Amino acid sequence: MAIFLKANWENIIMVNYEIDPKVLLPFLPKGVELDLYQGKAYISLVGFMFKNTKLFNIPIPKLGTFEEINLRFYVIRKEGNQTKRGVVFINETIPYRIVAWMANTLYKEHYTVVPTKHTITKDDNSQKVTFEWMVNKKWNSIYVENAIASHQMKQHSLEKFIYEHYYGYTKINDNKTEEYRLQHPSWKIHDVIDYQITCDFEAMYGKAFSCLNHTKPAAVFIAEGSAVAIEWERTKLKLEYERS
Repeated sequence: MAIFLKANWENIIMVNYEIDPKVLLPFLPKGVELDLYQGKAYISLVGFMFKNTKLFNIPIPKLGTFEEINLRFYVIRKEGNQTKRGVVFINETIPYRIVAWMANTLYKEHYTVVPTKHTITKDDNSQKVTFEWMVNKKWNSIYVENAIASHQMKQHSLEKFIYEHYYGYTKINDNKTEEYRLQHPSWKIHDVIDYQITCDFEAMYGKAFSCLNHTKPAAVFIAEGSAVAIEWERTKLKLEYERS
């Protein structure tokens, strides 16, 4: 299988909110359904470092390392005896226009471009990670302090549910959906010591998500990350109502 994109994803912060499933339904692609954890729907504000990016194994000079901020929720697709667990992105934010243009043009993704920056510091006991992005001339941010030691995620835990979705689903329009696959190992996570979130969800993601401005995160996680590969092939879902 040809690999479209390779990169290292590092310090992957997931800020997770319980959300009314009705909020997500207008953004749900055809052919998938919401993936619930213990009967609850979740949406995640995500920040991480995109490093050493390669397209078709060719490095991107000067543009291969950057911050990404995204908002995503969780879905499943049942295909015969197989259940595919995936994510749907409301929006993905990066600082480089050419990279966003390529993703939006080739894959009909939902990338936007805003100024971003980060700071990462560590000592013997902890690491402090901050991702920032500008919206309406104001800096939004995700800050996490975490323990240096890392450990495997526990089976059937919320963190395993959040991190281990290996498919992506893109809503092309109301009647068309594309599926793609991500390749990466199961990540180790760090215990979170402290966190602070400053995000204007309505300004960034639209009125539908203004409720998150007043919602406390259900949980905040940070994973070490790893090399990640995204396959070139995108599958157009064969939906029963499509015309031949």
